[in-house]
Amino acid sequence: MREAAGKVEQLHRPKTRDVSLADVERGVQDATRALTAMTQSDGHICFELEADATIPSEYILFHHFRATVPRDGLEAKIGNYLRRTQSKAHGGWALVHDGPFDISATVKAYFALKMIGDDIEAAHMRAARKAILQRGGAANANVFTRILLALYGEVPWRAVPVMPVEVMHLPKWFPFHLDKVSYWARCTMVPLFVIQAKKPRAINPRGIGVAELFVTPPESVRTWPGSPHATWPWTPIFGAIDRVLQRTQDKFPKGIRQRAIDKAVAWTSERLNGEDGLGAIFPAMVNSVLMYEVLGYPPDHPQVKIALEAIEKLVAEKDDEAYVQPCLSPVWDTALNSHAMLEAGGAQAEANARAGLDWLKPLQVLDIKGDWAETKPNVRPGGWAFQYANPHYPDLDDTAVVVMAMDRAMRQHGLVSDMPDYSNAIARAREWVEGLQSADGGWAAFDADNNHHYLNHIPFSDHGALLDPPTADVTARVVSMLSQLGETRATSRALDRGVTYLLNDQEKDGSWYGRWGMNFIYGTWSVLCALNAAGVDPQSPEIRKAVAWLIRIQNPDGGWGEDASSYKLNPEFEPGYSTASQTAWALLALMAAGEVDDPAVARGVNYLLRTQGGDGLWSEERYTATGFPRVFYLRYHGYPKFFPLWAMARFRNLKRGNSREVQFGM
Repeated sequence: MREAAGKVEQLHRPKTRDVSLADVERGVQDATRALTAMTQSDGHICFELEADATIPSEYILFHHFRATVPRDGLEAKIGNYLRRTQSKAHGGWALVHDGPFDISATVKAYFALKMIGDDIEAAHMRAARKAILQRGGAANANVFTRILLALYGEVPWRAVPVMPVEVMHLPKWFPFHLDKVSYWARCTMVPLFVIQAKKPRAINPRGIGVAELFVTPPESVRTWPGSPHATWPWTPIFGAIDRVLQRTQDKFPKGIRQRAIDKAVAWTSERLNGEDGLGAIFPAMVNSVLMYEVLGYPPDHPQVKIALEAIEKLVAEKDDEAYVQPCLSPVWDTALNSHAMLEAGGAQAEANARAGLDWLKPLQVLDIKGDWAETKPNVRPGGWAFQYANPHYPDLDDTAVVVMAMDRAMRQHGLVSDMPDYSNAIARAREWVEGLQSADGGWAAFDADNNHHYLNHIPFSDHGALLDPPTADVTARVVSMLSQLGETRATSRALDRGVTYLLNDQEKDGSWYGRWGMNFIYGTWSVLCALNAAGVDPQSPEIRKAVAWLIRIQNPDGGWGEDASSYKLNPEFEPGYSTASQTAWALLALMAAGEVDDPAVARGVNYLLRTQGGDGLWSEERYTATGFPRVFYLRYHGYPKFFPLWAMARFRNLKRGNSREVQFGM
């Protein structure tokens, strides 16, 4: 936190304040060389994407469910990772580095370690078990954990909210429909519908269970935990519906159920996505394999084999440890790295950016109308996905960032410098992005108008992340893109509505909420870049308030940091230890607002210079990105590498240039 134990640099000390452009230049060159060396031969770059203990734990339990064995030595390496990430403070596992105890992550990690072969009387297992039992036992875990426990026979299926496969038959006008939930929910739920209908039992060849984690025997539990965000009247309404379904689900007509299963299989198979997997996300991939196998597909069936290959591609293996990534991030990493390289400038960096953009160009989805077309059927496809391939689910954030990099590369260097003409790709992407604007003027990540908020109160959605509504950070990215492409509020109704959305979404303290990055620092960076690009007066009260907030929350060491607890049910900024990525966002935000000469900016750049490693890059154990607020966070291993380079290069460029105004959307 801001008043961390130990020696703390004070803002008034020269070593947090002074910065020379010569030092900045050396830092930029060192980081540029290091990042260039990490770029793959085809021009793209893909860093590891780390979540918490749940994904590697589920990977272990997935294999033992099927009585298969991970490749030689992998279980032991995952065990090493799980033991290392266990908290010495509370004995369990957290969702972020040094975070508070999370019962669901801890139950899964304990189960996985026991499955691997750890003695339950070993000190680390006793500590985890004690922490679970002190908090009411494994019965208090979340819905997805209880589903896993039900598959292993550790809890009865009534511990899990009913999601009958027959929902595949529901019409679009019905209060619940697949089109009304987010892409990640669809991909996870559809194969899970079949699994819940069939209720398979894990093969579990080692016969491992976790009965010792329950305070009350699971068969005796009558009331299972609900949603922490539960509100009246939705919670009692949906709770009553679930109680009815619990009593009646096994009495549904067999013919209707089989036709629903057939629909679910067809839906999944259409989107299976080859070796990149269903939705290109781990939970959906696992559920697809289990769905096929519970329906009798043999292990060598092509769809089972390809789905298994997709899962194995997510393993990040090192000499002594391994974990499993929730997904892969090559498009996002390559696009952001290209921005940093273009900002850094010079032949080496520009060649790196060019290679990355050339790699990105053919990944644009031009021929498949994904799920987004259910609400926007007349829009042509034209976006980029986050992963290597995910054509049914391109996202607007990636697309806007790719477009801005392509446009900047062309404008900054011109075709006379042999920069390819990306105009057609940019035009198609812009058409798609504009077409997915929501009715409120904002943009979401994957869909338009995915804002049926009552659905976050169904018992299945105890994580509160069933939807993909418009957010300030994604809207800001689109506003930045449209503005960089030459639109103004006067010439573009879409842009004008987007800016209005952002101005109306500002928090009372001057910040903006960040859905996909942690949190208010990320959101405020995104929006200030957008408002600058859109021509909003930097002296406007909204921008002045945001600038004052950013300066006020600067840490004593000159950096910026924010804790994951800022995502509590009533979100508000919670200061955290300074990180390189969050410091870079704050610096980019202040410079977008015209504050390059403010002492706070010099102190922030000084922080980055002091913490830059001998390899030219920055290390960062803390999680600064968000999967689902409050329940799932991400550590992008690339964030502390390209964002600090970007911020330092921009500082250098503005200080040396004739203008103090940022000329690009990001």
